[in-house]
Amino acid sequence: MAEQLDQFEIAVEQIKKAAKILNLDRGMVEILTHPKRELTVNFPVRMDDDSVRVFTGYRVQYNYSRGPCKGGVRYHPNVTLNEVRALAAWMTWKTAVVNLPYGGAKGGVVVDPKKLSRNELERLTRRYTSEISIIIGPEKDIPAPDVYTDSQTMAWMMDTFSMIKGYSVPGVVTGKPLSVGGSEGRGEATARGAMYVARAAAETAGIDTRKATVAVQGFGNAGSIGARLFRSELGAKIVAISDSKGAIYNKDGIDIPKLEQYKARTGSVVNFPGTKNMSNEELLTLDVDILVPAALENQITEKNASKIKAKMIVEEANGPTTPKADEILFKNDVMLLPDVLANAGGVTVSYFEWVQDIQSFFWSLDEVNQKLERVMTSAYRDILPISQKENIDMRTAAYAYAVKKVVDAHTARGLWP
Repeated sequence: MAEQLDQFEIAVEQIKKAAKILNLDRGMVEILTHPKRELTVNFPVRMDDDSVRVFTGYRVQYNYSRGPCKGGVRYHPNVTLNEVRALAAWMTWKTAVVNLPYGGAKGGVVVDPKKLSRNELERLTRRYTSEISIIIGPEKDIPAPDVYTDSQTMAWMMDTFSMIKGYSVPGVVTGKPLSVGGSEGRGEATARGAMYVARAAAETAGIDTRKATVAVQGFGNAGSIGARLFRSELGAKIVAISDSKGAIYNKDGIDIPKLEQYKARTGSVVNFPGTKNMSNEELLTLDVDILVPAALENQITEKNASKIKAKMIVEEANGPTTPKADEILFKNDVMLLPDVLANAGGVTVSYFEWVQDIQSFFWSLDEVNQKLERVMTSAYRDILPISQKENIDMRTAAYAYAVKKVVDAHTARGLWP
């Protein structure tokens, strides 16, 4: 029977796996496997040619036992409610893993942003924000950037919400430009957090990062910054990189700053001088010390997991590995640092931004990075003993750790009425 790759079903399976370890009763499992609130909105937008199109958007608040909901907003033609549910669930566990006082949420609009002008994107963003304004706010649910949204999108969202309220509310979203309440360090937070976790894990695994080889699947924001940081701060050699059009390889290492310039000029990493072209699939099975999936979901599956030669996998992307692949990798002694831990740097610095906005007191880049390093390494050191004691993979250990935090909060609060 083929492996089921529906994202929400994967999310539910992961929760149930953790629930067994924690011996949770059926009622608690029911609560944990159902989103708290889902909002679907269909809204008209006036296009540049004066025509009107109706778009569909979602905002799912999965669980807020530990505090206000937190999660990004993505613009993509393939956004579905089930995908948003899964991402909201993962945000719930991700915030708990790094011990942030948040629940999990996610939003999305079914749209191909590449086919819209800047003005159309602004109008779409403002209308979507107004439609979901009934459930977001600094004390309720704080959106952030995700796929094909950025700091400008967040500035539009913040301004729209503020216009509705009649006063500036910078804390309603995170990932904003510095000029309107953004935080230093937010742009590279996801990649930097992954680098801090990888450094801590490398010490545990006996990997000398100064001699390590690294393959990075994906050369977007997280992947490109991650490659640069693994090279500059860990001393690792980046031997392979890919984007949506293909992958490149050089056993002697790839010059990341030059590659960034090349991609900006040509639109792809493919055919970068001094490298050999290969497929994304080939990149995943290279004989390297560290593999960094920083692209899309479901990249490592039961079909290719047994071919993985990396000693360590650092998931910068959300959901790149399926449950059956997890089992194969664990059996083969591949140390996997799961997305709920490895890429939690983004939401951690989003939390820092929210705190700074509420206080109207801002921190330096060094302060942000020092606090981020402390949060990420502490989370790793909390989860590793669970994996070792229970003889389970790091994802299951992270889920058990996070689910227990949510269960403890829910139990302390009780049921109302």
